[in-house]
Amino acid sequence: MAEQRVSNERKKELGQVDPFQESLLKAARYAKEYKKPLILITGAIVVAAMVFSGIMYNFHKAEDTASILVDHALTKYANVKDPVKGYLACKNDFQTIFADYANTTAGRLAKVKFAKICYEASKFDQSYKYYKQSLETFKDKALVENFILASLGHVSLARKDFESAKKYFLQIEKGQTDLLKDEARFALAMLYKANNNTAESKKMYEKIVTEYGNSIYRPIAKSKIDAMK
Repeated sequence: MAEQRVSNERKKELGQVDPFQESLLKAARYAKEYKKPLILITGAIVVAAMVFSGIMYNFHKAEDTASILVDHALTKYANVKDPVKGYLACKNDFQTIFADYANTTAGRLAKVKFAKICYEASKFDQSYKYYKQSLETFKDKALVENFILASLGHVSLARKDFESAKKYFLQIEKGQTDLLKDEARFALAMLYKANNNTAESKKMYEKIVTEYGNSIYRPIAKSKIDAMK
């Protein structure tokens, strides 16, 4: 009699659906009911993945192509020993890079490199233009920014725009990173001296001597301080 009762209870338990099976059945009913929308959603996800994959492929391809073109232009420039002739030899190559690959990292860095080429060829207005554009591009990257600021300072000196030169060198002098700060202070010392501001000039030289023991500007700065005594 006890065996019969157990058997009946076991049959009752077996007749019930466990929670896991119930979840599977619900999922199956949901999939059947919303079959078409689910197919559309799945299709959209697949299409989006394919589009993203295509974009990334094209991006990497453009980056690689830009790098090759920049290397080719720089090699062409290096093979011509005269700065002006070198500038003329590679300028069209760089213009093509700027037009077709402006959104690549290689294309953005190409402007910095071409600005230097322009400077060496005494094309100071063009050099200034490309350094200015690069400054806007790399304004959040402190190390690159300091390099561009220093370059703008020297180009401004070449253009005899001394106020602009002072502005760029001061940005480095007051900045958080020490990169090229000794160079900026040396340039500022000379600018202050040229403007008959001996006190500020001496202050810049003293900062170089006390804070930059290994700077190439330190011996000159020390001799300038001695001459002011």
